[in-house]
Amino acid sequence: MIKLLKKKYILTLLIFGVWMAFFDQNSFRSQRKFTKELNQLEARKNHYTKQNETLKIQKEELLGSIHNLEKLAREKYLMKRDDEDVFLIKTED
Repeated sequence: MIKLLKKKYILTLLIFGVWMAFFDQNSFRSQRKFTKELNQLEARKNHYTKQNETLKIQKEELLGSIHNLEKLAREKYLMKRDDEDVFLIKTED
């Protein structure tokens, strides 16, 4: 009788273990997927944090000097003073 009960408990435990390992919403597969997604999100967070720091430094450089701000306005936005002429030279790459 005890051997039969042990077999039932072992079988029940085995079925429960297989169910939890492969079919439950917290299975090994889904945990591995969540871990991979978490690593990707952390990598993106680190990338954007570094980019944010770089942009803050550029902002401080631009706002710290009128010369740098004028240079950016002239090069990127093609702005000019009233008494100046702007010539655009296109090069073939």
